[in-house]
Amino acid sequence: MADDNDLDINDDAGGSDDLSSASSKKKGLGGLFPVLLKWVAIGLVAVILIVTVVVITMKVVGGNQSQAALVPVTEEYSSTKEILDWYNSLGVTRTKTSDVNPSSVIVEVVLGYKKDDKTTSTEITQRTVELKDFLRRYFTQKSADELRPQNEEELRIEIRNAINDSILSSSKIKDVRFMQLDVIQQ
Repeated sequence: MADDNDLDINDDAGGSDDLSSASSKKKGLGGLFPVLLKWVAIGLVAVILIVTVVVITMKVVGGNQSQAALVPVTEEYSSTKEILDWYNSLGVTRTKTSDVNPSSVIVEVVLGYKKDDKTTSTEITQRTVELKDFLRRYFTQKSADELRPQNEEELRIEIRNAINDSILSSSKIKDVRFMQLDVIQQ
């Protein structure tokens, strides 16, 4: 019986070894979660600490400067053209140039004025006859060379200034455009 007891003790000992290895596996998996949780918490605290240090450093270094930097903009990009209303009821003007061998001129002029400016619109309408007469005389005094396409900008400025100075009294036009400008040499 002693042999049986020894076997039972060995079986118990062998059985207890199996139990202790199973409980150590359970303890290892169960112990892994708290360790993992501890490292995640350490990582989060480190990220929060780093972000806080960076923000404070940027405030100290930056001082009272605004976050957005002002970029210089040239006039070419900053100037937006004013939107105008256009008076286009002057019709087509036909005349001849002042050349020795005169050329025929066919021109249609439109006048630009400030948007929603009823005063200018009314005055232009009231002075339509004067405007047509002015345009006819203006183009009659020009030569065919002066009416070339490369001179259009100068022509537009001259017409605008002359209309503002001598025809319109209570209002001003802002721009002059040619819908048609044909010079036909004969």
